Amino acid sequence: MNAQQPLPLIGVTMGDGAGIGPEVIVPAVLDAATLGRCRPVVIGDAARLREAARILGADCEIVAVPSPAAAESAPGRINVVDLGLLPAGLAWGTLSAAAGDAAYEYVKRAAELALAGEIDGICTAPLNKEALHAAGHVYPGHTELLAHFTGVEEVSMMLSTEKVKVIHVTTHIGLIDAVNRIEPGLVERTVRRGHEAMVRAGVAAPVIGVCGINPHAGENGLFGYGEEEEKIVPALETVRRDGIDARGPLPADTAFFLASRGDYDLIVAMYHDQGHGPVKVLGIEAGVNLTVGLPVIRTSVDHGTAFDIAGTGKAEAGSMIEALRQAAEMSTAR
Repeated sequence: MNAQQPLPLIGVTMGDGAGIGPEVIVPAVLDAATLGRCRPVVIGDAARLREAARILGADCEIVAVPSPAAAESAPGRINVVDLGLLPAGLAWGTLSAAAGDAAYEYVKRAAELALAGEIDGICTAPLNKEALHAAGHVYPGHTELLAHFTGVEEVSMMLSTEKVKVIHVTTHIGLIDAVNRIEPGLVERTVRRGHEAMVRAGVAAPVIGVCGINPHAGENGLFGYGEEEEKIVPALETVRRDGIDARGPLPADTAFFLASRGDYDLIVAMYHDQGHGPVKVLGIEAGVNLTVGLPVIRTSVDHGTAFDIAGTGKAEAGSMIEALRQAAEMSTAR
């Protein structure tokens, strides 16, 4: 980074206030390495962050600011755009429509700030889908919420660990629906989004492995009904003509092993569990979720609200620190 270039402003949404979001945010935004990469500004509830800091025994000052521009970077200081939405005495580790509604509003405000150019990227703490729905906001998760708020019709989910990165053609739909939805145009657009994200992250010529749909990628028609030839091969032929190194269709049961040893920079998974299962085995503790295709960088922890340990001080902040690192890295590259 240029020494004169200001560090990127990253909006950190607090997620579900009854979960571990506040407890992973506090140490992550106080982390010296984080402060050396970006200027984090939490979008959430200052009172809940103070409670989390008390539980953790963190020595810090939590300061409500009217805007990200008003935030001051200093060791031991946490800047918060305080929406003040959570009820006093909200129990930790319990499903709450109020917390679900607040989580929705944090994401909405972050999207507004990003589109206005007031923050350079978004990093999200986990929300709870059931709480979100209980509040009347029927979205599958952060990815779809941010697409809605930014007016983008189609985005992709990417999961990132130290060993493997994977982007998904389909995510939160049933398996039969996923197979029906996969078509050459969607596969092509997903590969292109993945390629762009890897280049942005500093991989000049990424090697992309593309999974098949059926076992053994259909094994020349032995399994399935020709889905690979119909839905995937035409997309790969198109992107290759544009110089993108996309290889496949590959048997999914070996593709992730090959990626983990360095053969591929990115794997394209056709459906949710095809990509999520291997990634979570390899690195759920430090996994990062990225939304690719938005007009703003967005990263997230790759874990849930963990209601079972919320409010106990046991939550690990490693994934949030890594999510902030990647948000800063990709926002700077922009």
